[in-house]
Amino acid sequence: MGFFPYPGVMPVLPASRRLFVWLAPFALAACGDGLSLASGIALPARLSAAEPAPAVWPAPDWWRGFASAELDALMAAATTNNFDIRAAQARIRQADANLRIVGQALLPSGNLGAQTSRSQTPLSTATAVSVAGRSRFVQREIFQTNLQASYEIDFWGRNRAATEAARQTADASRFDVGTIRITTEASVANTYFAILAAREQLEIQQQNLAAAERILTLLNQRLEVGTGTGLDIAQQATLVQQQRAQLPPLRQSIDQNIYSLGTLTGQVPQTVPRPAMALAALRLPVVAPGLPAEIIVRRPDIWQAEATLASAQASVESARAALLPAITLTTSGGFQNLVLENLLRPGSALYSLAAGLTQPIFQLGALRARVRLTEAQAQELLENYRAAIVQALVEVEQAIVALRDTTEQEALQQAATRSAERAYAISETQLRAGTIDLITLLNTQQTLFNTRNFLIQVRLAKYQAAVGLFRALGGGWG
Repeated sequence: MGFFPYPGVMPVLPASRRLFVWLAPFALAACGDGLSLASGIALPARLSAAEPAPAVWPAPDWWRGFASAELDALMAAATTNNFDIRAAQARIRQADANLRIVGQALLPSGNLGAQTSRSQTPLSTATAVSVAGRSRFVQREIFQTNLQASYEIDFWGRNRAATEAARQTADASRFDVGTIRITTEASVANTYFAILAAREQLEIQQQNLAAAERILTLLNQRLEVGTGTGLDIAQQATLVQQQRAQLPPLRQSIDQNIYSLGTLTGQVPQTVPRPAMALAALRLPVVAPGLPAEIIVRRPDIWQAEATLASAQASVESARAALLPAITLTTSGGFQNLVLENLLRPGSALYSLAAGLTQPIFQLGALRARVRLTEAQAQELLENYRAAIVQALVEVEQAIVALRDTTEQEALQQAATRSAERAYAISETQLRAGTIDLITLLNTQQTLFNTRNFLIQVRLAKYQAAVGLFRALGGGWG
């Protein structure tokens, strides 16, 4: 297969070469009709849902474009206190420490020691008779210091590949922090907007309830003078109860989303301030996607998938090298003497040198299975890498369509709401004058209630679509 470790998977490259492999197709893709990346995915020349225009990328603090001081404060708390972000940062430190541990295999290992020993042995019977009257034991004290070192020659690159795998894992951990941060920021913004929408829906529902109760009062007055019927009152009373029943779910939505902000910002629920801004008071930030090749390099999840794949490829090389003989050099040296003051003299020196060759035999089956395992894992990660690229483009296309259509839908729904408000005002006046029946009023009343609520839902969808586009474009990470 030549340069490739095995079919369908990219080789492990140094960081500088990997960057070149990334950027070269991107530069060409900007000039041509889309070229294949090393993943095998052919990028399109442009996005289908976007009009050709210069890119306007999200800023690192992209949420400030919504012009909400409340949202700014929540984002500041989330980026500092969010538990998922902190945990991901801890995983970076773990990966860096593991890299140092694994990288130690490329260096010699050794130990410096010093010891003293004292021994006593009895004399033989013949010697004991000749030395009668003297000690029957021989005592000996030995002083020793030594340095032992060993080094495995990384002839086949097993340790280098293992170190590269650990390095790529550490890089993947850093990209993971970027992915989690963007996801957290998007969740904070969407939850905040959902609270504002639920607050406005609650206010509208209270207005709807007040309007329904006003009509019910009117019908009761008409019944008292003999111009109304019990059926009219029963119908309107049903509508009043229906409008009142919609209040508790909205209060529940507000409270639960505020509590969710506590999780996202790392605070207990009681300390999360209740948002008070109107949803309609928000601004819609300007953002425009660039070319597909530019989008790819701005997504930390794609960089994470690429680094994870590179780590797996390095693990394949390490597993293959484990099938080959290991060459180890060992040496030791030091001093030994019976007298402490003579310990470091040349006559007390001792040393040894040795070289060893170890070839695995009985565990070859397990080692070959290990190679097949790492190859299959790398192939799985390659597919994940390809999926991340396609998913990124899909998310951008979907977000563009959602933002465009919800913006248009909001304008149309605003016009429908204004018409419904005029129709209701006319019908209420005509009902008081006795020129229309209750059924007509109920229809216009229900239409008004529905259009008001739907307007808030569409407006919320628009802002959440904007957040989705910011997130799909990599937030401010790139």
